[in-house]
Amino acid sequence: MKKIGKYSFGMGDRFAHQGEAQLRAIILAKDAGMDITPVWNKSNREHETLHTTPAGVRKEADAAVQALRWKGDYLVDADHINRSNVDAFIDTADFFTIDVADFIGKAPEDDEISDFIEENKEYTGEFSIPGINHSFTINEEFLKHIARTFSGACKEAGNIYNYIAQKKGPGNFITEVSMDEVNEPQSPAELFFILKLLATYKVPLQTIAPKFTGNFFKGIDYQGDVKQFEKEFEEDILVIRHAVQQFGLPENLKLSIHSGSDKFSLYRPVQKIIRKHDAGIHIKTAGTNWLEELIGLAEAEGEALALAKEIYAEALNRFDELTEPYGPVLDIDKAQLPSVEKVNGWSGKEYAEALRHQQQNPVYNPNFRQLLHCAYKVAGDKGTAYTDALEKHSAIIGKNVTENLWERHIKPLFIKTETLNK
Repeated sequence: MKKIGKYSFGMGDRFAHQGEAQLRAIILAKDAGMDITPVWNKSNREHETLHTTPAGVRKEADAAVQALRWKGDYLVDADHINRSNVDAFIDTADFFTIDVADFIGKAPEDDEISDFIEENKEYTGEFSIPGINHSFTINEEFLKHIARTFSGACKEAGNIYNYIAQKKGPGNFITEVSMDEVNEPQSPAELFFILKLLATYKVPLQTIAPKFTGNFFKGIDYQGDVKQFEKEFEEDILVIRHAVQQFGLPENLKLSIHSGSDKFSLYRPVQKIIRKHDAGIHIKTAGTNWLEELIGLAEAEGEALALAKEIYAEALNRFDELTEPYGPVLDIDKAQLPSVEKVNGWSGKEYAEALRHQQQNPVYNPNFRQLLHCAYKVAGDKGTAYTDALEKHSAIIGKNVTENLWERHIKPLFIKTETLNK
C-alpha cells in the first residue's frame, strides 16, 4: 500500500514554473534533519481558470525531481476533487483530496438514521477519549445529528474512493478526505463519528482535513483564538489515534490543515503538539507561491515591475469577478486598497514590501495581498507575456519562492529552534 510520509507539505503552483524553487526548500529541510514529502497540488477550479491540465502538474513535479536529483518520495495531488471532475486527474495524480463539503447536511433516509443510532448506542452517556481530560456527552439526539449531517458526505467519500480504486487499483494512491470548506467547525466528538462512518464505508484515508475554529482567510495569518485552536488541534490528534485503534483505519492517518498558507501564529503551536504526541501533519499551502512571483517581478524593476502594476490595476477593476469565488475565505477592506495611481508611483521595493507577508513591516497591506491572491486569472489572461516574464526573471523569483517556503513556513512548522541555532 502506498503510504504518505509522516510530515508532508502541499505546494501550489498556479503557472507550473516554480517546481525546482519549491523543492529546494524541501531539500533545505532535509539538510536540517527533517524528512518532508513534497506534494504538488492544483485544483480543478485553478485548471479551469487558467485553461491548464493536471498532466502539467505531474510534468512539473517530475522535472523538478529529476533536475535536483531528489531521491525521496513525492506526490501529485488532485486537489478538492469530486465525482464530477475526478476523471481528469486519474492518470497523473497519486494523492486525491476528496472534497465532500457539498454533501454535509444532506440527510440519508430515516431508516439509515435509525440504523446508525442503533449501531452506536454503546457510545451513549459520558464518552471519553484517552488523553482528553474531559468527557463528551453522547445521546440519541447527538447521534441523529451525526447521521443527518455527516453520513451522506462519508458515503459519497466512499463512492468516490471506490471509483478511483477501480481506475488506479487499491493501494496505489493516497486518500485524503476534506471537510474544511464549510461554515461550522467539527468538534472532536463529531470527528470521532466521522471517522467511524468513513471506516464503515471502507475509505482508507491517510489524511483528513476538518474545519477548525477561527478564520483561515487566503494568504494571510490566522484570525481567531490561537489557544482554542491549539486545544482543538491536540484533541483531534487524540481522537484520530483512538479511532485508528477502534476502527482499523490506516495507522499513519493524520490531520491536514487546508488554507494553511501563512497561518504563522499557528505554526509554533502546531510544531509543539505534533512533537508532544509524535504525530504527523499535512499542510496545504495554497497559492501564495504565485504572490512570490509577483514580488520577484516587482523587485526586478523595469518592464517586470510595470507588468506587476498592470496586474494590480486590472485586478482592482475586476474586483467582484475575481473575489466572488473566494468570498467565504476573504477578508478584504476595500477602503484599505491602494489606488491604481498610488501603486503606479511605487518603486519595486515598495510594491514588494506591501505584498510580502512580513507583519512587522508597517508597509505590508493584507488587503492588497488578498486581492492579488485571487488575481492569478488576470496573469493567466496575459498568456506568454506573463510566463515569458517568469522565465526571464526566474533567478530572483526562484529565490523568493524558496525563501518564502523555507523561512516562513517550513522552519517554524518543522525545525526545532535548537537545530536552527547550531
